[in-house]
Amino acid sequence: MLKKVSFKNQEGKVLHGRIEFPPDRHPENFALLAHCFTCTKNITALVMIGRELTQAGFGILRFDFTGLGESEGDFENTNFSGNVSDLIAAAEFLAEKYISPSLLVGHSLGGSAVLYAAKQLPYVKAVATINSPSDPSHVTNLLKDDLETIEEQGYSRVMLADREFTIKKQFLDDLEAQPPKEVVSRLGKALLILHTPQDTIVDIQNAERLYIAAHHPKSYISLDGADHLLSKREDAKYAGSMIASWVKRYVSPTPERTLKTKNQVAASLDFESNFTTDLKLGKHYLTADEPERYGGDNFGPTPYDFLSAGLAACTAMTLQMYARRKKWNLKNVTVHIDHSRDHAIDTENEDEKSAKIDTFTKYLDLEGDLDPVQRERLLEIADRCPVHKTLTSEIQILSHLKKK
Repeated sequence: MLKKVSFKNQEGKVLHGRIEFPPDRHPENFALLAHCFTCTKNITALVMIGRELTQAGFGILRFDFTGLGESEGDFENTNFSGNVSDLIAAAEFLAEKYISPSLLVGHSLGGSAVLYAAKQLPYVKAVATINSPSDPSHVTNLLKDDLETIEEQGYSRVMLADREFTIKKQFLDDLEAQPPKEVVSRLGKALLILHTPQDTIVDIQNAERLYIAAHHPKSYISLDGADHLLSKREDAKYAGSMIASWVKRYVSPTPERTLKTKNQVAASLDFESNFTTDLKLGKHYLTADEPERYGGDNFGPTPYDFLSAGLAACTAMTLQMYARRKKWNLKNVTVHIDHSRDHAIDTENEDEKSAKIDTFTKYLDLEGDLDPVQRERLLEIADRCPVHKTLTSEIQILSHLKKK
């Protein structure tokens, strides 16, 4: 579930963000995400990393820094200290309305900002930085053609990421006074540094300097093949999954919950998430999606894939149970399923009476010392598994609006 939120920073400017909840909507931990220099909360990297964290049971908040995206204020009047202040305001908002964040994640210069913010937030247990600089040269390199103008006039209009921004000297002066590698040496939190060796904006030596300066517990993960912005969804997804796995050691474990539904299954899909759907099946978190050819992102099986998987799993379990009871030598059974329908097409033509009949075709691969009679009997038993019987029986599905 995604929720729009807003809160004020220390200067009274309204900052806008998005909170995302895990599929069961009951996070025991929250993560605060900081976007890169001149980016917004909706950059692909942050969206995908947030999704991976919610799948791990986290609630997450991503928001626009002052003067960017939907947030109030003038970017030209901001500085690095202001970004840190915005992060602290966001953390205080979470602490007041939800749960104090135990994890801070920052991308590029946002990674530098979360290092400073974490020092001032005692409840933060872990920090992850992605392609983040160890000194201010990252920003000054981006502005090298405009540095002389900024020094002479105190500001300059510059082009960054195909957008024009006013950069004032105060911003650069503020950066120079706060080298991140000095802060990280006094961090006192678990630190994960993620960096791509192919980064052409913030080179890999920045990660090395941060790692050397930091004290344990510290970890490093190479995002090999990714670009600085993690513009490929699979790269951002990988980074998010690594952070979600790493941070479990440092935050309070999320207690297992059972959903308030009869069969303990829930699916949650936000308007902005295309087809990528969060699922909780009992104690297990999964993702459903559609193939790219139907407008999805292919981040998980389709609904029909899950249906076919249920049939295949039930068939395999039933056959092994039967063989064990009969003491037959069935060493392994693999059930292959072909299904003739596509969910995305069906939903577009739901009112058509000429829709074709669903066809599930099962292919059984039986390994073991079985005679022909036993194999034929197992083929008969395959059609008696509970899911097979459900799919071939008359069923009813009742839909109700959930009471608030």
